[in-house]
Order: sequence, then structure tokens, then C-alpha cells
Amino acid sequence: MSWNIIGHDWAVNLLKTNIRKGHRPHAYLITGPQQVGRRTLALRLAQALNCTQATEPGEICGTCRSCDQIGRMQHPDLEVVQAEHHGGTLKVDQIREMQHRLALTPYEAEFRIALLFRFEEAHNSAANALLKSLEEPPKHVILILTADSTESLPGTIVSRCQAINLRSVPLDTIKHGLVSDWDLSPEDAAYYAQICGGRPGLAIALHQNVNMANQRRTWLDDQLIMLSATRVERFAYAEQLVKKVDQDGSKESLLDQLQLWQSFWRDIYLAGIQPNNKIINIDKSTEIERLSNQVDTATAIKTIKALQKTMELIQKNANLRLALEILLLDMPHHYEYPSTKV
Repeated sequence: MSWNIIGHDWAVNLLKTNIRKGHRPHAYLITGPQQVGRRTLALRLAQALNCTQATEPGEICGTCRSCDQIGRMQHPDLEVVQAEHHGGTLKVDQIREMQHRLALTPYEAEFRIALLFRFEEAHNSAANALLKSLEEPPKHVILILTADSTESLPGTIVSRCQAINLRSVPLDTIKHGLVSDWDLSPEDAAYYAQICGGRPGLAIALHQNVNMANQRRTWLDDQLIMLSATRVERFAYAEQLVKKVDQDGSKESLLDQLQLWQSFWRDIYLAGIQPNNKIINIDKSTEIERLSNQVDTATAIKTIKALQKTMELIQKNANLRLALEILLLDMPHHYEYPSTKV
């Protein structure tokens, strides 16, 4: 069995070569955008390190007890550590509990492996506590961290890991992977590859989850509606978003929505500077073309930056209502969208 990852061949080959040569760093740091493949690569690395029936070092059989349990994140020698929800905080107590368990001899595998997902959400005290494991790692322990970027982590953490920076995957690579590995038709694969923005995990999630695909369309419609909404309606929508976060107990959905809006405005910017540019949100191509003729490129860039700033404020636990109200009030008022107000 191959590592079964869409794209990132260079990273897979690097990790396989390291294992084959017996070069196993005690800590890895896999960075890149959400749903680009960080978690999948971390799991495949863990499987390759502990596979009991591999044809050669670095390969994965996919069928042994170890591969199966690691794939389901239920292996007795596997620790999975992350904040309770996306946008939450990874706490120092979680790190200390992990360190206590990692000190034990492996139960059945060659290595005890700790997967620390979304480590950019770690509290400063948690990051500081992890330094002990990075500086004095037990011989049987390997740590695998994921994060959005090296810049979001303390330099002391980054310098003690082998960093692997995953980038967006080319459209054709995603399309081919969806056809060969997920049995999608060429037409469906082309559609999902186009709208995922270089993130194979998002393409797969949208294909598998009808509710997620419907939610995406609703978010895009909401963005269009907001462009013709009054100040009162924009305030009301901000309040609606805050209530949704309170109900969910997580900011994950809101951050996904703002990221989608950002990709939409990127499309408007690209369509404005050159009509033949490929856009991501092809199902809104008519609206994007119309908006690119109404909104100048400076306004599109300003909106993209405003969305980025708002996402950063939300991740830093700034006042949520205030951040959303400022964002919505500053959005352009150039477009009449024929739909019922939200």
C-alpha cells in the first residue's frame, strides 16, 4: 500500500528516505493551510514508523494491527493531543499528561508516537512545557506536530523539529487523485478540485459531506447578500454569527466561513486584473465577473486584508462581536443581489 496522499510527493519521498536510512528525528513539524493534508501525512508517518509488515522500511502495509489502529487513532502507543475544538486552546495540563504517558515503555510498537495537532493553538505555558520533551526526548518517543505555519510557533519549538512545509496542491494533481483514489468521475473530480483551493482534504470533505457542500453555498450567498444589506442588517448578521459560535462552542465554522469569503474576494481581484484568470469558486463565476466590473482592485485587496485581519483577531480571542461588526460595516456596498435578506 502506498501512503495514499494526494500531492506532496516530495514530502512523502523525504520521509520514506529518512526512515529507510535509519534517520529518525525525534520531532517533526508539518505546516500548511487547513485541509491541505497535514493530519493525513502525520498519520501516514506514524504508520510507516510502526508498521509491522512493511515490505521495506518507510512503506506501509495498511493491513497490520498497527497500521489499522494508528489509522483510527486508537493505538495503545499513540498519543493524540489537541485543543478541544478548532480555535480553542491546547493547555499545559494536556502536555504534562502526555509526557507522563510517553515516559512509559512502548506497549507493543517500536516507538511511542505523539501527534500534536494544530499546535499554533497551544498556550505559551504548554509550548514551554513541550520544550522539555524536545530537548531531552526518550529514545523510544517521536513527536509529530502540525501547525498552520512556523511563524505561528515559538522559535524554540521550530528549531528543535524537522520542518515540512506543505503547500497548495496543483489542480490537476488533485483531480487525478480524486479519480484514482476516490473513484470520482472526471467531471466531479474537476469540480471539487477547482473549488477546494489547492486543499485535497477540503475536496474530499465536500464530496463526502452533502451538508458541508450546502453550507458552502449558503456562506457564499450570505456574502453576496451582505453587499446590498443595510447597516442594521449587517449588525443583525454579525449578531447571528456570534450566537452560532456560542451555540457550537467553537469558532471553527466561523473561521471556515471567513476563509471562504476571502477566497471569493481573491477571485474578484483576479477577475478584475485579467478576465481569463482561473477562479476557485466557479459556481459563482457570474457574480464574480459582475462584481469585478463594479469593485476596483484596491477595494478587493482591502477586503481580502480585512478578512485576514478579522480571522487573526478571532484566533487571538479578541471581542468577537466587535471584530465582525467592523468587518461587515467596512465591506463594499456595490452589488444588488436578488435574494431574500438573511
